[in-house]
Amino acid sequence: MQSLSLILSRFSLSHYDPEKLEYIRKLILAIFEARRIVASYNLVIVVLILVVASLHWRRKRNDHWKWRQRVERQPSAGDAEASASSSSSSTIQGSLTPPTTSKPLDMERLPLLEAKSPRRAARARISSSVSAWLVRQPPPLPFVNRTLPSNGTSLLVICWLGLNIFIHLFRLPFCWDFFYIFADRAGLVFIVNLPLLYLLGAKNQPLRWLTGYSYEALNIFHRRVGELMCLEAVIHFISMVLWQFVIAPEWIRVLTKTREYWVHPIILCGLGAFVSYELLYFTSLGSFRQRWYELFLATHAFLQAAALVFLYFHYPITRLWVLLSLCIFLVDRFMWRFWLKRSHVTADLSILEDGETYLVSADWGIPPLPPTQSRWWWPTFSKRQSVVYGWEPTDHVFLTVPALGRSFYLQAHPFTIASAAPGTGTELSAGKHAWLSLLVRAHDGFTAELLRYAETHARVPIILDGPYGSTHALEMLRASGCAILVAGGSGIAVTFPLVWALLHQADRQSDEAEDEGSGDIKAVRRQKVRMLWVTHSRSHQSWIPEQQLDELVARGLDLVIPQPTAEAGRPDVCGLVSGWIADGVADGQEVSVVVSGPDGLNMSVRNVCADAIGAGGEVRVAVEKFGW
Repeated sequence: MQSLSLILSRFSLSHYDPEKLEYIRKLILAIFEARRIVASYNLVIVVLILVVASLHWRRKRNDHWKWRQRVERQPSAGDAEASASSSSSSTIQGSLTPPTTSKPLDMERLPLLEAKSPRRAARARISSSVSAWLVRQPPPLPFVNRTLPSNGTSLLVICWLGLNIFIHLFRLPFCWDFFYIFADRAGLVFIVNLPLLYLLGAKNQPLRWLTGYSYEALNIFHRRVGELMCLEAVIHFISMVLWQFVIAPEWIRVLTKTREYWVHPIILCGLGAFVSYELLYFTSLGSFRQRWYELFLATHAFLQAAALVFLYFHYPITRLWVLLSLCIFLVDRFMWRFWLKRSHVTADLSILEDGETYLVSADWGIPPLPPTQSRWWWPTFSKRQSVVYGWEPTDHVFLTVPALGRSFYLQAHPFTIASAAPGTGTELSAGKHAWLSLLVRAHDGFTAELLRYAETHARVPIILDGPYGSTHALEMLRASGCAILVAGGSGIAVTFPLVWALLHQADRQSDEAEDEGSGDIKAVRRQKVRMLWVTHSRSHQSWIPEQQLDELVARGLDLVIPQPTAEAGRPDVCGLVSGWIADGVADGQEVSVVVSGPDGLNMSVRNVCADAIGAGGEVRVAVEKFGW
């Protein structure tokens, strides 16, 4: 951003001309007005976050209430029969088409108009249609084949973009003499988005707790903020150059020579920040990350630090925002990730049947809580934040293996925890055991090196950074009467811990009821839990031990594992899931669906749920996908 002092210096040389004096005065007033307008941006963002947070906590409270109602309500005789029948489910393997017990989605069975007046029915249809459209995911963009998020997410991004465009153009003097204001406003929009960019990129952030979104979901907004900022930086750079050498009045342009302009410290720092953030953008593209993930990791932190330093010295007004962003970055990286969340353990390495997948597993006893556990600040500012003290289903950790070499000591790669979660919080007593497994598929770089290491070593010391994640999916499933989970390939690392938590918690609550002498099975056992696992190869089914799947089936899981797609093609996932949804809706239950797999599978299941919502069904869906 060109310094305001350059304009003031020109004013000192042109004060003898009243017209030039008036022009400089109007220009300075417009600049300060732009400062006031842009300063309101973060206030609007805070209000929007609070609105989303209030909606999330309302839903969270309702989910908890529904869950407690199902736990505490005594079942009827018919419910007991339903519970008994659900516990007799068995594993279905080798079926290409859905079982005959599942029926296609029948719109007639969905109670949209039941006991409703015509006016209320019309409102219900409109509400269902809007909700279905928000949930629906459009097909990928043609030519570039870029996957799009759900319509609801896209709408939220568009509203945020509209707010930024409004801030950029509001009360902007649209004339060439004041083109400097347009260029300056682009820089201001860049600056005020800076803390939001670093907040969304932090692994430990209040937005996850406030809104319920996981880091993976918030990462979508992080990338859109980064893209807008890079665009604003380009606009700011080009506009300033055009102003200085083409558009500015002649009496301003002649005051600064070309070489003097480009070697000015303010301009040099601005160029350094511009180049750093543009390189950040290009190295953060999905195609770059997939091919050179290690290089992405190495450059990301360095370029962020360099960009902040350049920006700090580029223009005085940026310093408050730069310091705030630097504080977010340092607290997240050093206080949380390098101290509170960091754990050193020794893991076992075991190569699975396909020869390209292996398990990194470790186990330990949950440490006893320190004496300071009674203090209110202890759960937040303590090592209890690390994975050693437990985790929740769908959580992930960052894995570092220093034994692979010096270059790998600074690399941290994310993996979903594929084993059952012991939970977190004060309910964990000393002596409880934690079993952690990471399912790793070898590609290039780090995963290939670790596979070669596993061929000659059975154990390796590792560093774990985590856990990270959100309990939204688990809370949504607990609150529903019918829980449906769909896994594609390694997506089983997400769905298996969720199913394990649902069914084992139900048994624990039933045991508590028996201990209390009630003699009744609690209603949580009546919840239907169904899971579909689509694999590409038969060897992939060894990723989860068969005895663990059999145990879940014995506890009531309705499990379907079709024949591998490499042998029989793709199964009719949409038909099976729609039949399960129709069964749940027909029984008057709320249906919750969690899907984790390739983009095509996620989109298909999401749109099946959108169809059911549009038909009046009470259906919720969560997509667990990691986009690193």
